[in-house]
Amino acid sequence: MTVETFPTPIVAPGPTLFERFAPGAWRVFLVLIVVAVLLIFIGPVAILMVTSIRPPSGIYYIWRGSEFTLQNYVEVLQQPQILHAMFNSFVMATLATVVSLGVTVGSGYMLSRVTGRIQKTWFATIYVFRTVPYISFVLPLYLVTTNLRIYDTYLGLLLPHIAVHVCFFSWLMKGFFDSINPSMEHAALIDGCTRWGAFRRVALPSAMPGIAALSILSWLWTWNEFLFALILTGQRTPMITSTMAQFVTETGTEWNLMSATAVLAMLPALLVTIFGQKYVIRGLRM
Repeated sequence: MTVETFPTPIVAPGPTLFERFAPGAWRVFLVLIVVAVLLIFIGPVAILMVTSIRPPSGIYYIWRGSEFTLQNYVEVLQQPQILHAMFNSFVMATLATVVSLGVTVGSGYMLSRVTGRIQKTWFATIYVFRTVPYISFVLPLYLVTTNLRIYDTYLGLLLPHIAVHVCFFSWLMKGFFDSINPSMEHAALIDGCTRWGAFRRVALPSAMPGIAALSILSWLWTWNEFLFALILTGQRTPMITSTMAQFVTETGTEWNLMSATAVLAMLPALLVTIFGQKYVIRGLRM
């Protein structure tokens, strides 16, 4: 006795989400999403740039009228404290980047290659400090810098930036070194290199894309930082971010001058981003 078997019917898959729309509708949908994202990111910058070239009488209706002027930039550049603040921000961003990377590279390598109590203690320490909100540092830092007489100096502002960079970028450097195969370092150790020699000749050159990416991110973070600059600086070492607050007065806010200053402050960061973009992308791909 034979049992007849029937082939299993093939069920055609149902239409996908995009196929349910009219032909070409999903492309229109994606275009609208891209346009919305561009407006979110580019819109504020466009408003800022237009406001910077509008006269005081036209800043509240920037998209109407045809009155544009460069007098805002002239007036801002004639103020010596603006140029002084930009110079201080450049020096502080460069110093914080160089010093913090000198600590962070070794810290990330230790977290990646060394195991033991010291590594676990150091990882727990930077983890705890990283979870503390920055605003809680303000009063203790102000008291410490005042008592040590380094308030409103490069050193008084440099140390908090280095602490923040070390806590955050040590994790990133650990990830960069984790992506590097340690077999070459082991071969260098067998050939007679010390641990320091293997790090300097093998690991460090391999991690250069990641170090370049972190240096750019560190520079941009310090250049744009506002909280420490507002609390820990005064008349001697003003930063460009805190100097912009001088345009908020009792009689109102000079939006045109503040926008012109913001555009001038955006130019160095934009140049650093353009020239370092390939290093950031290469470092993040490690």
